[in-house]
Amino acid sequence: MKTLSLSFQSQILIITINRTDKLNALNKQVIEELSAAIDDVYNNPDIKSAVITGSGEKAFVAGADISEFTALDANGGKALAQKGQENVFNKIENSPKPVIAAVNGFALGGGCELAMACHFRVAGNNAKFGQPEVNLGLIPGYGGTQRLTQLAGKGRAMEMILSGNLIDAHTALQYGLVNYVVAPEELLKKAIGILEIINSKAPLAVAGAIKAVNAVFDEQLDGYGIEIDTFGELFNTEDAKEGAAAFMEKRKPAFRGR
Repeated sequence: MKTLSLSFQSQILIITINRTDKLNALNKQVIEELSAAIDDVYNNPDIKSAVITGSGEKAFVAGADISEFTALDANGGKALAQKGQENVFNKIENSPKPVIAAVNGFALGGGCELAMACHFRVAGNNAKFGQPEVNLGLIPGYGGTQRLTQLAGKGRAMEMILSGNLIDAHTALQYGLVNYVVAPEELLKKAIGILEIINSKAPLAVAGAIKAVNAVFDEQLDGYGIEIDTFGELFNTEDAKEGAAAFMEKRKPAFRGR
């Protein structure tokens, strides 16, 4: 891959967007390579979870590559947003394996949206979040109007999107946009530490929990029904039987994802 660096640690795929000269801005190639990397998260049994981060200390992703916007008309803009959401942002959100954003520096526009598509976020204390698309005469196009409202609430999302103002990491923590704020040098260590705990749990239960929690935000779904169905289905798994047996025998379970 030309725009991503991939590494592997403790069954965690670390996806680093590597365009430091452009502050890791999203362009067509980054979107395509992110889509391929997330497909690998879905399909590779050796990968239990993933971290998405940006190279360098200045930026997670400082937005979209604006140079690609100049030739777009209404149809082109709509196609750009739809392709990005389907191939990357929605795919991350609905991944059956957890994906954490480790946010270093600027997470603006598409970068903020990429972080919000992840299941949750850890931020360096140098991080700044924002949806400044109004400064370009646009609105967020990769799910920002929806996910920011879900995470921070309508009033705060409206203010951030309409003003284009940025917030720092500690304000993002207060808003519920991030789970933790740590020193930049501790960022990956924190994200990996959380995922190592999650990776020790039953994979099918983790996937079921992600599916049920995501259903809260889909008005076409009955979240309670999905929870009940998934709860019941998991009783037929080997992992559920192993979990109960390990509890009764006072030992650690050996989950196998079956």
